[in-house]
Amino acid sequence: MGTFAREIYDVVGIGFGPSNLSLAIALDEYGSEGPGRRSQPSAMFFERQPSFGWHRNMLLPATTMQISFMKDLATFRNPVSRFGFVSYLHASGRLTRFVNNQDFFPTRQEFHQYLEWAAAGFTDRVRYGTEVTGIRLPAATEAAAEAYVELEVRSGSATRVVFARNVAISTGLVPRMPEGVQRDERVWHSSEFLDKYGRMNPSELKTVAVVGAGQSAAEITRYFHDELPHAQVYSIIPSYGYCVADDTPFANQVFDPGAVDTYYFGTDRSREAFWRYHRNTNYSVVDDEVIRDLYRRSYDEEVRGLGRLHFLNLTRVARVKRAGDETRVSLLSSTDETPELDVDAIVFATGYDAMEPTALLGDLDRYCLRDEMGRHRVARDYRLLTTPEVGCGIYLQGGTEHTHGLTSSLLSNLAVRSGEIAESIIGRRAEPAAEPPLRRVVAAETG
Repeated sequence: MGTFAREIYDVVGIGFGPSNLSLAIALDEYGSEGPGRRSQPSAMFFERQPSFGWHRNMLLPATTMQISFMKDLATFRNPVSRFGFVSYLHASGRLTRFVNNQDFFPTRQEFHQYLEWAAAGFTDRVRYGTEVTGIRLPAATEAAAEAYVELEVRSGSATRVVFARNVAISTGLVPRMPEGVQRDERVWHSSEFLDKYGRMNPSELKTVAVVGAGQSAAEITRYFHDELPHAQVYSIIPSYGYCVADDTPFANQVFDPGAVDTYYFGTDRSREAFWRYHRNTNYSVVDDEVIRDLYRRSYDEEVRGLGRLHFLNLTRVARVKRAGDETRVSLLSSTDETPELDVDAIVFATGYDAMEPTALLGDLDRYCLRDEMGRHRVARDYRLLTTPEVGCGIYLQGGTEHTHGLTSSLLSNLAVRSGEIAESIIGRRAEPAAEPPLRRVVAAETG
């Protein structure tokens, strides 16, 4: 039998990765930043994963972050935050040793531990193993209905409805595979690498291949070369070798908080220049150290007459054909030849598509305004621009590269971006709306 229930939050976060974790911190700290502050907004976050995790399948040994440790969840917004990376080091008893290491870039493993440490402070505001399956406007008969949205939430076989005055969508990037290529137990995307590799018997991997020209592709190639000393390792690269990431000081300014304003309020010409001149700060580029290490390995093998590490430049995958345990890869090379390669496993480090909220929004999407190219219009505070029927704030943590530039899906501006969203939510909360109606919510069995 159903029960009468009503869950109403100032903020509901869809997804609980680094972006919405940073938002949770900003909302938490808002009420303790000085006299005269209003009470903290009520917030709840729903995450599909059973526990916190961020790119777990790329936590390769000794791989490092590509941003400074100071670009953590909070420091750029609040340098004295108790959720900064330095606070984590102090709590872990490693602050002195980290300083002695004299390095701005922690390992990816250590940064993941930091994120887990921060997430542990919000267990009362996160529901793991829970998915938001739909968002809609409440019944139109309610006078204040437009100030809320209803979210259908599923956990296991039970579904329920919660109300939110604001929604922050952070469902993450979507792994991209070449057209016609399907993932299976021997054809992987880099986002699932360690999990899929862990299911294999390494001795049976005699020939492996990695597709892609970015950091992940280079790291996985090096990992294979280390872990499979008996195997032939092929790196299939669409460019003429790896390109170095430009992390020099002037170029790195493209990730400064002020660069978001420059991009957002810029002309079409200046925006195009951002991408033309600065894509090499992040896309399909590799750290100098990794490039040099792989080249040295290749050269050393040539000197010793081994030839175990192979780089197929200006080459793309045309198709992948599976027959039992055999995986045959057809290639397109610079000579227009179509050689074939038989592999025991192939990894596509072919990047990600940006977060796209349309499917999640469902019918609510028709109230969202779009530009002349059909993309969502987004305010400077990362809020979707909507028609007057929607009074609830819908914020995007990702999928805003067309409006906010390079940093919309990166960690670099995480703390500042979350702070801006928190300030927007708090500003819109100045005049509380009437509560939505009491509803009868029944736990439903789903397939």
